Amino acid sequence: MTRISAAESQVMEAVWSSGPLAADEIVAAVGAPQGWGEATVKTLINRLLKKKALASERSEGRTRYRPLVSRAEYVQGESQGLLDRLFGGELAPLVAHYAKHRNLSSEEVARLKRLIADLDNGD
Repeated sequence: MTRISAAESQVMEAVWSSGPLAADEIVAAVGAPQGWGEATVKTLINRLLKKKALASERSEGRTRYRPLVSRAEYVQGESQGLLDRLFGGELAPLVAHYAKHRNLSSEEVARLKRLIADLDNGD
């Protein structure tokens, strides 16, 4: 999968959550909260087009941008990248790290136990 930067992911989040958007709609959704101007957002859109993460299409006389990469694909790639870079691709050290360095609520512990039980049962 193509690497999407943190800034580019802001544009992708807007498109994933709202569907195809015109450039001015992306600028309104992303630019103002981030303090980015129109040129910055359009640069990010163009980078995503070149990476084939976004596609442009004409609709009702306007160019709209839609995702070519699903949010699930993006999350999978980013998650695997984190595991590979920091934990040698191993999931257990990641979970151990979080368990050691932050207080897990009883609900989080219960969810982890259910997840492990589901994995043991082949679910």
